Amino acid sequence: MKKKLSNQFLTNYLVVLLLTAIVMVFALLLLSSASSLISARLTKNRYPASSIMRDDYTQIDASSVTQNGGGVQIINHEYQVVFSDGLDTIGKRQLSAAEWTEFLMRSKSKGIPYFYDIIYNQKGRFWLVVTFPTSLRIDFDIVSNKAAAPGDIFLAIGVLVAVFVIFTFLLSLITFAYSRVTASRITKPLQKLCDGTRLLREGDYSVRVELHLKNEFAELQDTFNDMASRIEHEMALRKKSENDRRQLILDISHDLKNPLASVTGYTELCLKKPELTTEERNAYLQVVYNNGQRANRLLTELFELSKLDNPEFALKLVKTDLCEYLRQVCGDLLPSLEGAGFQYEFSIPEKSIYVEIDPDRLSRVFQNLADNAIRYNQKGTTVSVSLYEEGENEEGGKAVILFQDDGCGIPAHLADDVFKPFVRADSSRNSEAGGGGSGLGLAIAKKLAIAHGGDLTLSTDVDKGCTFVITLPII
Repeated sequence: MKKKLSNQFLTNYLVVLLLTAIVMVFALLLLSSASSLISARLTKNRYPASSIMRDDYTQIDASSVTQNGGGVQIINHEYQVVFSDGLDTIGKRQLSAAEWTEFLMRSKSKGIPYFYDIIYNQKGRFWLVVTFPTSLRIDFDIVSNKAAAPGDIFLAIGVLVAVFVIFTFLLSLITFAYSRVTASRITKPLQKLCDGTRLLREGDYSVRVELHLKNEFAELQDTFNDMASRIEHEMALRKKSENDRRQLILDISHDLKNPLASVTGYTELCLKKPELTTEERNAYLQVVYNNGQRANRLLTELFELSKLDNPEFALKLVKTDLCEYLRQVCGDLLPSLEGAGFQYEFSIPEKSIYVEIDPDRLSRVFQNLADNAIRYNQKGTTVSVSLYEEGENEEGGKAVILFQDDGCGIPAHLADDVFKPFVRADSSRNSEAGGGGSGLGLAIAKKLAIAHGGDLTLSTDVDKGCTFVITLPII
């Protein structure tokens, strides 16, 4: 790629060089044509010395020249200026032969700001000099004479050819070097970007490109690095999701295996031992029933969790007085709490706080929190529910519900993990009361809180109890 691009730059520069040369030649021809077109209109060409020449210089009328800004001088054979009118660039009345010769030579020199038309009258033995200021003149002439010696002509042509070849070589060399330098400023950044893209394609998502430039390549660098960062992040999420999916399958298999093994074992025992007493058979069938219920509860909650992840899942939101609703929920929890031997405290404001909720779905959140507290804490534990507003005088205020217990607590570093599927008390709580939990209750509660536009978080530590914080936007 680099070689091809460099050659393309060289070709482009050579084409531009050729086009420039063609334009220059065309410009010279155009200037020559323009000079021919305007020469007839120039004052110096309208009043040449020949137009006013007379054999008797006293009869020469210089008015047409002087009226147009020119000058007329007449010099006799003794180099005396016998007549002068208008513009005078000689500046003397008497010249020596050398001075006159120098003037004649200077009048034909390039770069002087005057145009001289000088004629010698043989009969009157005087020179007529007509002078006009030069408007604009570009002096460039190539003169040759066929009468020159052949050797001189060949030598001159050889020198011109050599100069042209050397000039062309140097120009080509400079063009080649410049094209390579210019191309490298593009090919090097492109090569780095290509290398980065290749590494990204091969799975190295940590690759970044550093060009140290401040032009458009810098924008391309930033775009590439941002893309690489996004891909790296997405791949990390995908890998985590894949690991979570794999772990979820393992957890489901493990959690279903135990109750199904019990169901199979005790059913087989009942079938193979007809001598079992009715009491023994009923006890075994009760184990089969309990494990069947456990497996059914697990599958039901798995189905509910999958529904929450479905894009088509939607809540049936209703504008609700949260204070009154929370009193009803607490009333529904009383039988379970009293049956487990728990104490309870409720602190709900005597006012109206309106939110949009799905009453049945949100009730599931509190039921799961209560089940979690009962399952993993001892009798005598106190559960408290309180409500307050945060940012109530500002836009975006929210209602904050605290669901607390003073039980065994959870290690602080597991506060986020307990909301993941199948993270259960038997792996995070110091209690012997665990067992029978699906490990999905808190995961479902978290997703339902988020679906309501709020959140569910946990503040906890070992032997310090748990404080679940539910936030809901106030309307």
